[in-house]
Amino acid sequence: MKLAILFGGASFEHEISIVSAITVKEKLGAFDLRFIFCDQDHTFYLIEPSKMKAVTFSRGEHRKMPKLSMTNGGFEQRSLFGSTKHDMPVLNLIHGGDGEDGTLAAMLDFYGIPFIGPRKEASMLSFDKVYTKWLAASLGVKTLPYEILRKDGARSVSTAYPFIVKPARLGSSIGVSVVREAGELDYALDVAFEFDDTVLIEPFIAGVKEYNLAGFAARGEITYSIVEEPQKADFLDFEKKYLDFSRSGTVAEADVHEKLVAHLREAFAAIYLPLFEGALIRCDFFEIEGEVYLNEINPIPGSMANYLFDDFQGAVQKLLGSLPDKRAIRVKYDYIHSISQAKGK
Repeated sequence: MKLAILFGGASFEHEISIVSAITVKEKLGAFDLRFIFCDQDHTFYLIEPSKMKAVTFSRGEHRKMPKLSMTNGGFEQRSLFGSTKHDMPVLNLIHGGDGEDGTLAAMLDFYGIPFIGPRKEASMLSFDKVYTKWLAASLGVKTLPYEILRKDGARSVSTAYPFIVKPARLGSSIGVSVVREAGELDYALDVAFEFDDTVLIEPFIAGVKEYNLAGFAARGEITYSIVEEPQKADFLDFEKKYLDFSRSGTVAEADVHEKLVAHLREAFAAIYLPLFEGALIRCDFFEIEGEVYLNEINPIPGSMANYLFDDFQGAVQKLLGSLPDKRAIRVKYDYIHSISQAKGK
C-alpha cells in the first residue's frame, strides 16, 4: 500500500517533525512509502528513503533532491522530459504551524488529496489552546480554570501561585514555565511571548495524575490505544517530549482501574466525534479527585503515538480505509444559462 509521509513545515516544531518522520518510517515497513519534506520556505522535496536521516536536513542536502508541487490528486515532479505524479494518500506529520493550524489541511482538501490528519476545522480548534478550552466546555468535558494574557496587555494574574504559563498556539512544551512566586512571572511571560502573542495561565498542581490516550475512528467505531501514564518531573518539558517523539517501542500500559479507563474513553469520544474523523489524535488528561480533565489535544501527536498501539501498521491501514470523503460539487451554470436566455444573450 502506497503512502506519502509529509513532514517539516515552517514552525518552531520543524525539527520535531523530522524526528517523527524518521521514527514512523521504521514503524511502517510494510508500506510503499514516499517522503515529502516541506522546507521552511514552503518548498516541497521528494526525499530518497535512504537519506531519511537528521543530517540530511541539518546540512541542507535535501535541496539537491527533486522538487515537488501540489496538483489535483497528489504531488507532481517536473523535469525537462515531462512530469511524474505521486498520487497516493498522505500522512500529515507536520507539527505546529502549517500542519496543525489548518493550513495544509485546507490545501490538501483543495487539491483533492486524501490524507490522514485533522481537517481544517479540527485543526483550528485544537491548535489554539483557548479554542480547545471552548470546545471542551461545549462538549461537557472538564478543563482546568484559566486566564488569558495578551502580549500588549497588562501582566496582572489572579491565579494563585504556583501556576503554569503556556503559549496558546504551540506544542512540545516549548515556552512553557512553572511560576512559583511573583519574581519569576516577568521572565516566564517574556519566554512565552517570544513564541506567541497570547498565553494561558493555569493552576499548577504538583503530583497530579496524568494519562495519555490515543485513538481514531474507522467505519463508525473508535479504536483506542492503551492508556499511558507518562513519567515526568514537574511537567513534560521540551527535552522529555523530544525524546518521546523518537520512541518506537510499545510502552507499558498504565495500572489503572477499568472505571477510569471508561471515563477517559468517554471524554476522548466526546472530543473526537465527529470533528476529528480522518485523524489519529492523542488526548492528554488529568485525574483530580476521581474526575477527568482534558489537558490538551494533540491533533498530530509526536511519531503518531505509535508506541501506544500494539499494531501501529494495522492501525494506519484501518484508518486509511475509512478516510472521510469531501463532498464533490458539480457546477452546471444553470443560473447563468437561464439569465442569458432571458436576456437573449
